[in-house]
Amino acid sequence: MKVLAIVPSLHDRTPGQRFRIEQWEPYLAEFGVEITYSAFENEELKNVIYSPGKYPEKVKQIGKAFGRRWSAVRDLSDFDCVYVFREAAIMGPPLFEWLIARSKKPMIFDFDDAIYLRSEGSVNGYLNLLKFAGKTRSICRMSTHVMAGNQHLASFAKAVNDNVTIIPTTIDTNKYRIENGEKHDELTIGWSGSFSTVIHLNTLRTALQRLAKERKFKLRVIGTPTYELDGVDVEAMDWRAATELEDLGRIDIGVMPLPDDEWSKGKCGLKALQYMALGIPTICSPVGVNSDIIQDGHNGFLASSDDEWIEKLKLLLDSEDRRREIGALGMQTVIEEYSAHSQAPRVFELFERTINSKN
Repeated sequence: MKVLAIVPSLHDRTPGQRFRIEQWEPYLAEFGVEITYSAFENEELKNVIYSPGKYPEKVKQIGKAFGRRWSAVRDLSDFDCVYVFREAAIMGPPLFEWLIARSKKPMIFDFDDAIYLRSEGSVNGYLNLLKFAGKTRSICRMSTHVMAGNQHLASFAKAVNDNVTIIPTTIDTNKYRIENGEKHDELTIGWSGSFSTVIHLNTLRTALQRLAKERKFKLRVIGTPTYELDGVDVEAMDWRAATELEDLGRIDIGVMPLPDDEWSKGKCGLKALQYMALGIPTICSPVGVNSDIIQDGHNGFLASSDDEWIEKLKLLLDSEDRRREIGALGMQTVIEEYSAHSQAPRVFELFERTINSKN
């Protein structure tokens, strides 16, 4: 089976792509699936697209990217199906998806975020207006099959396409092993994200400050070089691909606070799954898929108010046995339900079924 993977990013550069199709690839290869990647961006485009200004160069590189994408989709005869992750082009209407659908080649569309919502705060100003967030619905409609990262996204797709399958974002449990962690003597509460999502951690500021008056702990913040919180011992660092597992492994308790909004409901719980895969007891906001992943008090905890966050953090800070028990059950959940090896066979079956439906 030969699959053309239409993806936005270069290989091993972005979490969604890395934790979905790229992670499934070696397992799919065991079923005889050969994947050819076609990324919209190249190094030149990546180096300018997320920088402020430089509009003439951005326009030039985006034009070249559209040319590469046209070359990729104008002749699909060598492939059994086309897999599209998120979108064929980072801006503009779904022209390339329409061309694929028109070719009658089976097309599988995969999305893992509420990308149908317009993003805010883009460094690209007016270029952001060209993103056509509403095209996601059109892509769902014209696809042979839609692969959604959770139930919330699946419900969106089912409004226009009956052929929708939920495939959760997964963890490669061959790489995520508890021995990668080297704990400090001081108990560490950890958060992992990015500069743009640190606002979610900010919702815990008051709770963490109150907790610091009663318990001793360090706060490790991964994803931003600086983070200040009065009264709390903070260690902040950039996210680093080369040391991601080691950086996460030094966390004793993982937290994933989220606002209860439409964008968060579309999230696939990746950070929680990363903590859990390493045996780190995890506390999340009960938003979206988090409430599916975590059974409160069994394989992790759910917390809404400051009082709930403080109560559950205390439970874990005060008991090594409880941390070990919750961590082990969280790891088991990932292995059984959210690991690449457990979901890759379902992905293969979906590919095979989609191809056969067109024959």
